[in-house]
Amino acid sequence: MLGSWSAKKTPAWRTLVGTILSARSRDEMTDKICGVLFKRYRTARALAGANHRDVEQILHDIGFYRTKARYIIATAKLLLEKFGGEVPRTIEELMEFPGVGRKVANCVLVYSFGQEAIPVDTHVHRLSNRLGWVKTASPEETERALVAIIPRSAWMLVNELMVAHGKSVCRPIGPKCGECPIRPQCRRIGVTSQRGAGIGAPPSRT
Repeated sequence: MLGSWSAKKTPAWRTLVGTILSARSRDEMTDKICGVLFKRYRTARALAGANHRDVEQILHDIGFYRTKARYIIATAKLLLEKFGGEVPRTIEELMEFPGVGRKVANCVLVYSFGQEAIPVDTHVHRLSNRLGWVKTASPEETERALVAIIPRSAWMLVNELMVAHGKSVCRPIGPKCGECPIRPQCRRIGVTSQRGAGIGAPPSRT
């Protein structure tokens, strides 16, 4: 989910804006759009004063670009007006920004500030249930369940590792079970396709 724009050396406000833009968008497209956006608007103040239609043009190839243009301009304005240009470091304050839910807020906490949190996107939610670690209906429920069972020292690794695994191996459709290094520990909940599953039955739930 997080691309080159989210490296630790990147200003926190850019990580915040970039993570808002990443929702329902491929990493490659998010990286491309952020590169153009931040070249044009190098500071939060510049983005806060941007023309809405100009930002829409930059975001045009990303999903929900009109809504996201409105979100990121409003975010830049709120960042300046309420927080003095400094990205807050609590999930409650981060969720005051438009378009920011728990996933985005937790991503900012982890990737900008190195705080212990578990950002739960579609990959983390899906894999956690498929592995049999949790039985949850929403990312919010998954976050609460994972926080309860995963050692705090490992929280910051969960999103990065599960997203990478979910994209390359444990895909939503046609997971490559035969290539999966953790197959013996996976209960394969909800897996209906046996493509690449290899020989043998799924691990028992007991």
